[in-house]
Amino acid sequence: MPIYFDLDGTLTDPREGITRCIQYALSALGRAVPAEDDILWCIGPPLLQSFEKLVGRADAHTAVQLYRERFGEQGWLENRPYDGIDVLLQNLCANDVPLYVATSKPQVFAEKILQHFGLRGYFKDVFGPDLHGNLSDKQALLAHARSVVGLTQPSIMVGDRRYDIDGGKANALVTIGVLYGYGSREELWAAGADYLANDPGELGVLLAANYGR
Repeated sequence: MPIYFDLDGTLTDPREGITRCIQYALSALGRAVPAEDDILWCIGPPLLQSFEKLVGRADAHTAVQLYRERFGEQGWLENRPYDGIDVLLQNLCANDVPLYVATSKPQVFAEKILQHFGLRGYFKDVFGPDLHGNLSDKQALLAHARSVVGLTQPSIMVGDRRYDIDGGKANALVTIGVLYGYGSREELWAAGADYLANDPGELGVLLAANYGR
């Protein structure tokens, strides 16, 4: 059974990079700069969507450009894999489970992050939107990924926000929400997650119980 993983909040913790780049963009626009804890909700949704809420539609595209100025230089490095993720991926690959990444982060940055932290080799392919925002919606992204992969058998989507669960459900995937990321238990249950995992170890147990079906 193929498994699709979200990136931010699921494989790696991008808190420092994302929040600092948002603060940089807001400062450059002359807007009030919120504290890091007040913009954690921006981790998960498409970036343009978050900036539309922060600065309005008129300035959202400019804010995205400013964000990427800093992110392309250093923000992508302000990140770290969650403890236990490397072992989880090793075990899945040892069982010949086909693994993919499906993220709302632009594919070019997702590839750089996975390569830098030594995770890229675990995945058969990485799917994400382009820099123009095409395929930033997780439902459309997963539909595209499934089409490219050419697999029709049941699959699993793992993510930390409702967008991951919504996208998985819309594509008839088994969905697992992780509670060590940035979505709450309430958010993930409300989205209809089939299972919840408190940590990568528990996630491994849930995946082992499902990928052999």
